[in-house]
Amino acid sequence: MLRFLILFGFAYLFLHLHLTGDISKYINMRYGYLSFSMIFIIGIMAVYQLVKWNMEGIRKDSHAHADQEKRLFGHDHSHENDTWWKRTVTYGLVIFPLVTGLFLPIATLDSTIVRAKGFHFAEIDNDKDQYANHQILKPDTSQYYESSTYKRMLKSDMEKYSKPGQLYLNDDNYLRALEAIYNYPGNFTNKHVSMMGFVYHGDALEKNQLFLFRFGIIHCIADAGVFGMMVQFPESIDYKDDTWLRVEGKLTETYYQPFKQTIPVLKVTKWHSVAKPKSPYAYRKY
Repeated sequence: MLRFLILFGFAYLFLHLHLTGDISKYINMRYGYLSFSMIFIIGIMAVYQLVKWNMEGIRKDSHAHADQEKRLFGHDHSHENDTWWKRTVTYGLVIFPLVTGLFLPIATLDSTIVRAKGFHFAEIDNDKDQYANHQILKPDTSQYYESSTYKRMLKSDMEKYSKPGQLYLNDDNYLRALEAIYNYPGNFTNKHVSMMGFVYHGDALEKNQLFLFRFGIIHCIADAGVFGMMVQFPESIDYKDDTWLRVEGKLTETYYQPFKQTIPVLKVTKWHSVAKPKSPYAYRKY
């Protein structure tokens, strides 16, 4: 019966996440069909456990009770004493994520995570687990593609997003366009860009400068990075971390001492604060 309750609980949890849309806070919705299919798989497993539990109850007779008593109170008694705690630990580990998923509120990543993990360009090590890399500012998906395929894709994105006219960074193009900007900054010089993100105050900034970020998800929350760019206002500003802004301006470059390299900067001409979006993350589109 306990197995049925656990499986039913997980099926309900996945269903609840999909119905509320909160599943998007854990995975790239490109893979949403996989988690949705798990609802049916786990549901079938739960029904099987319920049927099995009922059938075992029907088959019980006096002989079965005698055998059970022998196992529980006979020569296997010491064995049961040795294994009950193992079952308790096992079920506890399985039940813990279920309970937290059902009863604890879902938190979204913010500037606290940026400060905790450190704000610096990380060197991508292709020999390490891809999920261990913590990416800042610049999206780098080269580790997910064969070299020549990645270069063709990057060049295609550069040509697409550097065309004349305003570049509006939205949920669909945020990560791909940013990756093109950071890899081909010269092609985007004086490009008019509109973007939205939350405020983060990095080191060595002027009073009219800050970073504007969004957390980006490649596959799931485990590989999330914080992506965006430095923005420079025509006057001093006083926005607190995690304030969401919509800004417009022209792209140029500046040397950022803490990173010891030149990075893109958006010289803002228009800006205003906005409410935190219902879906604050940006997802990698393929």
